[in-house]
Amino acid sequence: MFFVRRLLTSSLVVLVSTFVMYVLVSIAIDPLFDLRQSTSPNKEQLIEQRRQSLQLDESVFHRYFDWLGGAAGCVVGNCDLGSNWQTNQQVTDLLSGAILTTLQLVSLATVLAILIGVFIGIVSALRQYSGFDYSITFVSFLLYSLPTFWVAVLLKQFLAIGFNDFLADPSIAWWFYVICVVLAGLTLMAALGGSTKNRLRNFAIAGGATLVVLLYVELTDFISDPTLGIVGVAVLSIGTALCVTILSTGLSDRRSLYAALTVAGLGIVLYQPMRYFWYYAGANWLIVIGMGVLAVLVGALVGFLWGGPDRSTVVRTAALTAVPVSLYLFLDRLFSTWDVYVNHVRISGRPISTSGRRTPNFEGNFWMETLDLFGHLLLPTLTLTLISFAAYTRYARASTLEVLNQDYIRTARAKGLTERTVIMRHAFRNALIPLASIVPVDIITLIGGAVITERIFGWRGMGFLFADSLEKNVIDPIMAYLLVVAILAVVANFVADLVYAVLDPRIRVNA
Repeated sequence: MFFVRRLLTSSLVVLVSTFVMYVLVSIAIDPLFDLRQSTSPNKEQLIEQRRQSLQLDESVFHRYFDWLGGAAGCVVGNCDLGSNWQTNQQVTDLLSGAILTTLQLVSLATVLAILIGVFIGIVSALRQYSGFDYSITFVSFLLYSLPTFWVAVLLKQFLAIGFNDFLADPSIAWWFYVICVVLAGLTLMAALGGSTKNRLRNFAIAGGATLVVLLYVELTDFISDPTLGIVGVAVLSIGTALCVTILSTGLSDRRSLYAALTVAGLGIVLYQPMRYFWYYAGANWLIVIGMGVLAVLVGALVGFLWGGPDRSTVVRTAALTAVPVSLYLFLDRLFSTWDVYVNHVRISGRPISTSGRRTPNFEGNFWMETLDLFGHLLLPTLTLTLISFAAYTRYARASTLEVLNQDYIRTARAKGLTERTVIMRHAFRNALIPLASIVPVDIITLIGGAVITERIFGWRGMGFLFADSLEKNVIDPIMAYLLVVAILAVVANFVADLVYAVLDPRIRVNA
């Protein structure tokens, strides 16, 4: 009964919203604008022909219900969302390409913004009123207030043009070493807090590790010829296993630690066989995604075999470790094509692109095309991540602070539980509940696109389709965009209710 009632109310919301938007768009655009400016001798005849073809002499209500009749056909698989009368293209064809482009553009940025924003927001809450908290608050408000187009222009200038020029002679200046070492040391020192001795130790660890990485990058010429190699994969995999175990169960849980290290060991052992696999079996995105799913299943199996009294946590730790380990193997194979890609005649040593979805007339294998896609994705992804991450940081911080002041958190600490257990097992899940009304909406409605970012970086996605159609006074693509966004909005709110029920057992979805 709940689902039926929700479906009916959602349908009514979509119907009313599309009607209102159709009326407003009809008032805002002028399909005869170009003809009104025309100096053609048969100007009046052309205007009359267009009036008849677009039914402009009919009332807006008649035209809306005519459009609605075609849109309703989507329910039975016979979509008719009209056409772009200027190019004579069906809107359904335009939508299919625009949705795919937008998903490529916005998906990664949304996931990164959520993960980074929630993590930093929780750490900021744990260090309330500290230097780290004040710094994160300042950076968050700064990024949140910056206009998207300005951030995009800065990234184009310094990260694309500047870095592409830097690749011609990639040598790291001494002052860059100093800035990175000091910044890394201060960040870890402030984030972990503790006594003066612990702070100095954390500063030394972070600064020393950063210095080692920078020296490795310069001495191995990693910038010009990036490659992880079996040593890089081993170091990253083992480090990831330790970090995931610390966050998931703590290093004191030996079964979880051994399961995570086993997954890391499997990644190291499979390093060379996977290179042979990619060479002989070829690659496409279906195979890559399938291998990723297989890696998670293998990780879960490893955790299950290690077992223990709390088998579910061991399985979770091992499965989570398998995700980045498999990613390292994929990136190692991808980087091995870097030299060929950069020196391609269409790239000419400038791999980071400032416009478009792909390099025109570029031809290559799967790995080269993937590098080309990533080169075009880098700037818009960073732009969207920087802008979105600021909001998630503030949401996560506020939610975590509210949870940390609850009685059950004080009780858990009074019982002698470790701080990691209190935060990860008792505070983290409850801190996610307020985010449940925000994150699902952002994830599901990402198909709506990013209008400004798509225009600036020349990605012809949903946002570009909407803005371009509005500028050219074509109503059918605009209404198709608004219809998709309206449907996704009601679906996202429904999913948010379900997520609420999963996170908080006190909430029930019923009649």
